[in-house]
Amino acid sequence: MSENRLLSLDILRGLTVAGMVLVNNGFGESFEMLQHSRWNGMTPCDLVFPFFLFIMGIACYLSLSKTNFTPTRHSLYKIGKRTLMLFLIGLFINWFHNALKGDPGLDHLRIWAVMQRIALCYFAVSLFALYVRHRFVIPTIALLLGIYTVILLTGNGYAEDASTNILAQADLQLFGYEHLYHKSPVDPEGLLGTMPSIAHVLLGFYCGRLIKQSPTVEHKAVNLFVVGAVCVIIGYLLTYGLPLNKRIWSPSYVMMTCGLAALVQGLIMFVVDFKHQDNRFAVLRAPFFVCKVFGMNALALYVCSELLAIIFSHFGINDALYNVLHTVIAPEKWASLAYAITFVAINYAVGYLLYLKKIYIKL
Repeated sequence: MSENRLLSLDILRGLTVAGMVLVNNGFGESFEMLQHSRWNGMTPCDLVFPFFLFIMGIACYLSLSKTNFTPTRHSLYKIGKRTLMLFLIGLFINWFHNALKGDPGLDHLRIWAVMQRIALCYFAVSLFALYVRHRFVIPTIALLLGIYTVILLTGNGYAEDASTNILAQADLQLFGYEHLYHKSPVDPEGLLGTMPSIAHVLLGFYCGRLIKQSPTVEHKAVNLFVVGAVCVIIGYLLTYGLPLNKRIWSPSYVMMTCGLAALVQGLIMFVVDFKHQDNRFAVLRAPFFVCKVFGMNALALYVCSELLAIIFSHFGINDALYNVLHTVIAPEKWASLAYAITFVAINYAVGYLLYLKKIYIKL
């Protein structure tokens, strides 16, 4: 049963990482659904990173439950080491991008990015798991989102203007303009936005607890469906005062994306684990197992995709590959999609080689 549960988690993790690679590597003009929302609103593209954080929350519970959430010197060392490693890898990706552009110094090094947010959320939720009673998970989520809501409403958090938005100003004052993301009014992985992201991972942690404590796969799936439906409803109701916004990681965005992630996880668990002997579901299961390759080395393949994208851009490989595809596929948006799928396939090939050799890189 344990292996099946982990298989379900690996499949959703694999789907998510493949989605992250796909939406991050369109070339030229992409379909709207494969672009992040410019400000308020949500596209399918905006689901991939929050899904990953939700899955990380589940994985944190399942992993730390093996030692009964005991804060030993060894466990604290592992948490600290992994946090530092994830953060430094994120900084290295940012540095590598600048270095290939002829700026190997640290004067323009962006502090924040996806890996850094993953690191901070992992650290905070792991310490919570070890030192706080788990019955306080929901109150802690509510407290974090409540405080963040006050910050947004009193600090112009929804203002699409860096000069007045408290999130942008906090990063600007603490880290300086040269070390921030400049393609939106706020750094989408900035410091204050980490607060709702921690609440996000805690929701995944709560679902991990339900998965672990539910007696059967059927109960696990049903519990995930219930949590998912409740979160989606809460998220929808919150949009009336707090619109969905990935850039600022709004409370409505946290609830909506966590709810959808729980529903998808429950569906995969139902099809892969609960109905694993029902031939009527064989067609649905087949694509899920393809994602297992991405799921087994999720973060390693994400890092690989980021570095490959930088290398492809620097040496003009992306231009050459896109032009070849564009000669066959005339519409620009479809050619862009073909390029993104090809890039996913390249990273899948790397993952498949690791899978065949039973190499699992845990970052």
